[in-house]
Amino acid sequence: MHAQAIPKEALAERKAFYDRINEFSMTPLWEVLNALVPRTPTTPVVPTLWRYSEVREHVMEAGRLISAAEAERRVLILENPGLRGQSSVTHSLYAGLQLILPGEVAPAHRHSQSALRLVLDGEGAYTAVDGERTTMRRGDFIITPSWTFHDHGNLGSDPVVWLDGLDIPTVRFFDAGFAEPGERESQQTSRHEGDALARYGSNMVPVDFYQRPHEPTKVFVYPFARTRESLLGVSKSGIDAHFGHKLRFVNPATGASPMPTIGAFSQYLPAGFETQTYRCTDSTVYVCQEGEGAAEINGQTYRFAENDVFVVPSWHSLKLQAGRGTILFSFSDRPSQQALGLWREQRL
Repeated sequence: MHAQAIPKEALAERKAFYDRINEFSMTPLWEVLNALVPRTPTTPVVPTLWRYSEVREHVMEAGRLISAAEAERRVLILENPGLRGQSSVTHSLYAGLQLILPGEVAPAHRHSQSALRLVLDGEGAYTAVDGERTTMRRGDFIITPSWTFHDHGNLGSDPVVWLDGLDIPTVRFFDAGFAEPGERESQQTSRHEGDALARYGSNMVPVDFYQRPHEPTKVFVYPFARTRESLLGVSKSGIDAHFGHKLRFVNPATGASPMPTIGAFSQYLPAGFETQTYRCTDSTVYVCQEGEGAAEINGQTYRFAENDVFVVPSWHSLKLQAGRGTILFSFSDRPSQQALGLWREQRL
């Protein structure tokens, strides 16, 4: 049934009414209801692929233009084309490529935003979190939980690049952002490297330790060597048609996400494997850690290789295909959505 045409006189009368109530900072719901409460999720976020082979030279050029100390964090933000000017890769997440050159230090600070790092390129750098350093090796997934002091340094001879992922847009939505510089450029270490992983990451915790479910993990580094070993281990028995072999990172003490607002995942696709179509409400950022392949997003194909980054927007269909054996890291706002009872998925 077609809606009846509204007489011009009625339209003019409504327009005059809207103009009058505008002076009182009011607006009619019926004019925007379908946009506010859509039948299915809608988003300005668009599928996007950043090829590392194309953007790396720009990251290195930034290293010639500004120092890590001057910039505080020398990062090129990956802005979604549908969200330009908002420093966002999705509506709820931020992503960027950070560079630290040999001999540099990115000074210590802390902030209410949670952050993750995925090391892409180079060796010799470290991240320090609340008094413990960890060496950054390619593929490692490293966390700086909300309101923890952290700094980065490069003691090696190679430039080091990693992907930053933060919940900056989420915190901005709540107007809850705080930041504080450290007293020193680099933290004084109080624990030896590997201490947190030994205490909390080996299926054990200190005998007097208790952690509330919503608190971030005490384990702040998830070595790629362990992740890869786990993925290849589970690949020996069965395979999921929609995900291949996919695992989610957890806080070992609680089984919850390492960060309350960001979920992180890793999946292995055997050579030639093609997933069945899937979609979910969390816009997701993917990084190819090993191999190569193609992502078909809402019918459009994006071919990716190692270190490439791509975004799958909310409720967009996704089909993945591996050329050779492929490992994909991904992160999204799924924990936030699940805590609010909003998250949905559909396996097609």
